[in-house]
Amino acid sequence: MANDDQARADHPPNDEAAAEPPAAPPSALSRRTLLTGAASLAGLTAAQSVLSSLNAAPISGPGPTRITEDPTKVPGRPPSPYGKRATFERTTRLAGATSSLTPLQALHGIVTPSALHFERHHNGVPVIEPARHRLLVHGLVERPMTFTLEEITRFPSRSRLAFIECSGNSRGEWHTPAGRTVQETHGLFSTSEWTGVPLALLLREVGAKPEATWMLAEGSDAAVMSRSIPLALALEEALICYAQNGEALRPEQGYPLRLLLPGWEGNANIKWLRRLKLGTAPFMTRDETAHYTDLMPDGTARQFTLDMDAKSVITSPSGGQQVRAGFVEIRGLAWSGRGRITGVDVSTDGGQAWHQAQLDDPVLPKCATAFRFPWRWDGQEATLQSRCTDETGYVQPTRQALVAVRGINSSYHYNAIQSWLVTLDGAVRNVHV
Repeated sequence: MANDDQARADHPPNDEAAAEPPAAPPSALSRRTLLTGAASLAGLTAAQSVLSSLNAAPISGPGPTRITEDPTKVPGRPPSPYGKRATFERTTRLAGATSSLTPLQALHGIVTPSALHFERHHNGVPVIEPARHRLLVHGLVERPMTFTLEEITRFPSRSRLAFIECSGNSRGEWHTPAGRTVQETHGLFSTSEWTGVPLALLLREVGAKPEATWMLAEGSDAAVMSRSIPLALALEEALICYAQNGEALRPEQGYPLRLLLPGWEGNANIKWLRRLKLGTAPFMTRDETAHYTDLMPDGTARQFTLDMDAKSVITSPSGGQQVRAGFVEIRGLAWSGRGRITGVDVSTDGGQAWHQAQLDDPVLPKCATAFRFPWRWDGQEATLQSRCTDETGYVQPTRQALVAVRGINSSYHYNAIQSWLVTLDGAVRNVHV
């Protein structure tokens, strides 16, 4: 192209004929045509081969059963009673014996699809017929009452975005870099839009007595999961939920009713909720004495540590992913059980220098907040970290600072800064710094 421009500059056209580019010699034209034709034929053959292999791939469900070479030539499948994701999408939870982990590294935005929201249960997921389900509210109340699901849904409802995090999220990191991916290190965390009845409204209906200071919440699963809840704090934001992300709760999320306590450890958000009892003291259930306490270095245990401390994690690049030299947008999530996230800093050198990341709207209290930071990787080893600050002024601690206070004998509430090492070949893995 440069040679043609130079030729035109040296010999400006004087007439219409001169404006025509000179014809290529017959031999050159013939050779070029043959080469172009051969390349086109080879490309077409390769494309046809690929399309043929795709055309052979089966698709489940109604409508066309095979991928077509040109989707504009074949009618698509008809409408369906309930939507499903594209056949090509394979993102799933990582399921274990009593829990499944959200694939945070594969999601977009802050809302977790209901089907990918993490699950945790203590004796399986019960099958509950909604028409037969009842919620008993009793104890220190003027009018003990039993509510059907239909009666609950007739109360004025509220919807809000809120995260739920299992207090055992990241528990493997207390000792060694246990998780390979962010799904394995932080996957017991998800965010949804929850819809239900304010607990305060329900307790006004039954006439909660002034001396009531604690509430027992009990589930109807085979474990009869139950927790004691400080009533004054629960009345501020708690919801009795029957919907998640616009539809009825999924069975593993507590269908048909669950308790939502925004910002509190996941196990207190009792699923399959069947009973609320008001009293004057904690009920000291199995699940808050034998479990869900934090063992300290001096042998004592912290109890009723309900708030989830501020925490963040880089989801991309993260463990198991591959980085290419050049521009990389570092992305992640931050959250706090005590309110809004006010800032996130990112380090690419293991915490020696920190840089302010951009927070994406919306920034909501007790909800996941997305952040991003532009970075140019030069091909050298780099250690990526994020740390967040919430509206109370709390700053996410380093691993060393957390262990210095809490020791390493606890199984819960691990919220230390997560480190991802980018190696020379661009591979990313979990490390402790």
